[in-house]
Amino acid sequence: MTEWIPDVLGDEFEQLTLDLGTDDQGPVVATLVRALPRRPSLWARASGRRPLLDGVDVLYVHGWSDYFFQKRLARFWTSRGARFFALDLRKYGRSLRDGQTPGYVADLATYDEDIGAALEAMGRGEGGAESARRLLLLGHSTGGLTLSLWASRHPGSADAVILNSPWLEFQFAPARAAIAPMVELQARLRPMEAAPQVDLGFYTRAQQEVADPDDPMDVNPVWRPAQTMAVYAGWLHAILSGHKAVASGLSITAPVCVLLSARFVPPTRWSDDLTSADSVLVVDDIARAALRLGPSVTVERIDGALHDVFLSRHEAREDAYRRLDRWVTGWRAAQ
Repeated sequence: MTEWIPDVLGDEFEQLTLDLGTDDQGPVVATLVRALPRRPSLWARASGRRPLLDGVDVLYVHGWSDYFFQKRLARFWTSRGARFFALDLRKYGRSLRDGQTPGYVADLATYDEDIGAALEAMGRGEGGAESARRLLLLGHSTGGLTLSLWASRHPGSADAVILNSPWLEFQFAPARAAIAPMVELQARLRPMEAAPQVDLGFYTRAQQEVADPDDPMDVNPVWRPAQTMAVYAGWLHAILSGHKAVASGLSITAPVCVLLSARFVPPTRWSDDLTSADSVLVVDDIARAALRLGPSVTVERIDGALHDVFLSRHEAREDAYRRLDRWVTGWRAAQ
């Protein structure tokens, strides 16, 4: 294993390259980012009180066409005493290498290797079972789908799961059953055939329109392009298979919190409505699908939120953090 080195996000963060072997496109790696803990305040040291999330590890996984860059999200956790880690999956962000197809996998279970390597590097042992520390999984969009499937396949490994607009169902759910057989056939015959680009860049524009000067984001456009990365048949089949598994019901034993926008606006043309709604997922369908994740699910609907609730306009962003704090405080008290 390589050594921790300074990360692109600056002095508060370090990164570790995780070797995952090779595939037909060459060496494969994932990248684990950790937030360096801040020294407790003088009052906290004098009081002798343990931080709320002392003994908790947080592992964040990004969404499609994305990577980890949200400093404030990391600080939310470290300020409460947790250890925060974020994973750039293979062929995304820090882990993308020349000659690789960005974001491509043919099976979401492939990411078990990435997650297992990350947990081992966090000192948890492969699968996360060899630590007395609590494990909280935090996933956005496709990362939320990936972590939901992982948590269901590894019962007891996670102590809590928090999902930020998880991609639990295909856009316009009734269409999934109709297109799945065609996508499966195409994935077998021509897995690397790309679908036409339909993203007009409106989601990126919406984030720029509502950017909070008090919470600036420095985004690498190569790792997070204005329009999403190309969608290939093999990858889409993997996603639809994940959606089918969710629809059949998962078995996440840990309590789950799902943060969602209050409404969906289709991104067919630009309008100001896109700055206060999810323009990626049909959030009512996601809310219904979330109830199939396990026996303990909380759904938080946030008025004015974007697809990434923590990149919304100021009022919705603050609401998202308040709701997250309330849920985490209650979860911790129940421990």
